[in-house]
Amino acid sequence: MNDSQRNRVLAVLFVGVLMGALDIAIVGPALPAIQAEFGLDSRAVSWIFSSYVLANLVGTPLMAKLSDFFGRRAIYVLDVALFAVGSLIVVFSHGSGLFGVLLAGRIVQGLGAGGIFPVASAVIGDTFPAEKRGGALGLIGAVFGLAFLVGPILGGLLLGLGWQWLFGINLPIALVVIALAWRLLPHERVATSGGFDWAGMAALAVALGTLAYGLGAIDTADFWQSLAGTGVWPWLLASVVAWVVLVAVERTAANPVFPTRLFRRRQLSVGYALTAGAGLGEASLVFLPSLAVAALGVQAHVASYLLMPVVLAMSVGSPLAGRLLDRLGSRVVILAGVAVMTAGMFLLSQTSSSLVMFIVSGLLIGFGLSALLGAPVRYVTLNETTPADRSAAQGLVNTFTSIGQLVGSAVVGAVAASAGGAAAGYNGAFALIGAVGVVLLLVALLLKPRAAEAAPAAAGGRGERTDAAHA
Repeated sequence: MNDSQRNRVLAVLFVGVLMGALDIAIVGPALPAIQAEFGLDSRAVSWIFSSYVLANLVGTPLMAKLSDFFGRRAIYVLDVALFAVGSLIVVFSHGSGLFGVLLAGRIVQGLGAGGIFPVASAVIGDTFPAEKRGGALGLIGAVFGLAFLVGPILGGLLLGLGWQWLFGINLPIALVVIALAWRLLPHERVATSGGFDWAGMAALAVALGTLAYGLGAIDTADFWQSLAGTGVWPWLLASVVAWVVLVAVERTAANPVFPTRLFRRRQLSVGYALTAGAGLGEASLVFLPSLAVAALGVQAHVASYLLMPVVLAMSVGSPLAGRLLDRLGSRVVILAGVAVMTAGMFLLSQTSSSLVMFIVSGLLIGFGLSALLGAPVRYVTLNETTPADRSAAQGLVNTFTSIGQLVGSAVVGAVAASAGGAAAGYNGAFALIGAVGVVLLLVALLLKPRAAEAAPAAAGGRGERTDAAHA
């Protein structure tokens, strides 16, 4: 495949990932209108997000592994089609009075969206040479920053026509992506023997689903009492049991959906720990507007604009981090990113009452997260895996990021609520994220230096790399 063909493939992947990212960015403006139409309380409204997250968690490893059996093209098209069908169901829920129909659409959307990013990353690994993967991944990672810049504007324009059009806009985009993907994406199967790991998939679905539900049910205003309640701890216990069962099942699976052997490679284990920490840091951004209201005294609608420095920094930082990966390697880029994010978190926790420092802190946090979310850890997984493990390994990046987000939202909310939602509580929460950043710095030191990362890995058994990465 020549450079021109690769660029066309990258363009198709970019638009598909942008479609999924835009849905996250523009759903917020629709919530008040949806709440009014269906007569929902705040707990019911939260299920518009929770149902999507649950389905996304399950869809990520499922779609990633299915792409090994049926080819990247077929599953990428399936993911986009599912996302479109889910969007259509949500559109049809308008005027029906049936909130369950809307939730069903969100579940189908989440299932499809769960596979779009990891399968796109696996396609990059399959089609791009090692020295160009970082730049390609960085461009895909920049989609999320772009979506949060364009999304609120697009949402504001479409909301005047009716909230359903915020979801209906996905349909023409999906049709274009499906047509181009079927024509341009590679369709070779990677898995050539063994059956699909349905037992592992079931155990993983239970482990992730119960974890997400249990964490989502925590009342951060009364954290410890909520944690001890029957609506939380049985679900978390069920998740622990399911994780134990999953590890036992996957040790003997022919084509594991959760390849435990990957964790024997230090580079991958470190990468997954870092992406979980990045998810925790990303989740804390949800509380930035609340901190702005409490510390700066601004109105709620103004506070949301104070997320823009973070979004702008991530939009610039993601492609920059991708390019630096190809030149400097993952260790330098990730260490720099963690250091900058940590500095931003600590600075914010100490100077949030100053608008200028609030903006400066947001820029630092955005630049730091851009070197953790998206390209860098995916670059590590592409370099450390064979084509047979590539999609599952990419799916695990999404899985650990989501776990970090779930834990982060619960913990940060609990710390902030301990001070009654005052500025001191939010400052303490961001200081806690800064402390986590210090731990992540120590973890990142375990990554391979550039020379070792660029050198061809020794071919070994079933779990070792056989496709050497080239500097």
